[in-house]
Amino acid sequence: MARPRSFDEERALDAAMHAFWANGYEATSTQDLCEATGLGRSSIYNTFTSKHDLFRRALTRYMDGMNAGQLQILEDVERSATERLRALFDRVIEGEFAQRRDGHSIGCLTVNTTVELAGRDPEAAAMLERDLTTRLTALRATIRAGQQDGDITSGRDADTLARYLNAVIGGMRVSAQGGADLATLRAIADTAMDALTGI
Repeated sequence: MARPRSFDEERALDAAMHAFWANGYEATSTQDLCEATGLGRSSIYNTFTSKHDLFRRALTRYMDGMNAGQLQILEDVERSATERLRALFDRVIEGEFAQRRDGHSIGCLTVNTTVELAGRDPEAAAMLERDLTTRLTALRATIRAGQQDGDITSGRDADTLARYLNAVIGGMRVSAQGGADLATLRAIADTAMDALTGI
């Protein structure tokens, strides 16, 4: 009979996710993961098989949590499309300032992983592509609804605008890592909204 694990696997996964988020995949050592989770090496490897497997599960956890919050905003049909998109920008900005150290945000684990691993880790690249598809689908649907209602007046097609907004959000996250302040991020968001509404 297998001996029950004497630790909370979900809590350990959450701690590992934050370690990878703050430091990146390569820079997070097994010892860093031990310190973050409070587990010994044997417990980590018995549970998660490898550092890469632990990272894969941590990235999945991050993506699921991030997308759940964003989709809740974008799928709220009680609000207009522009209200939903403004709320999404607000959430992004709030998130960047909730995870800050020494005047710099730790950014977005998805964006950080894209920069670090997308070109050389096929499994990570496939995860990132699925995540991107989820976000673009929700953005496109919101933009189309806004165009149909006259809320969004840009003549660009919804797919192009969805990719534009996704790029703006990624750029905001990188800017926050570089130390951009609240006013700067809000100005970027306002400019993106202007591009959609022509105001």
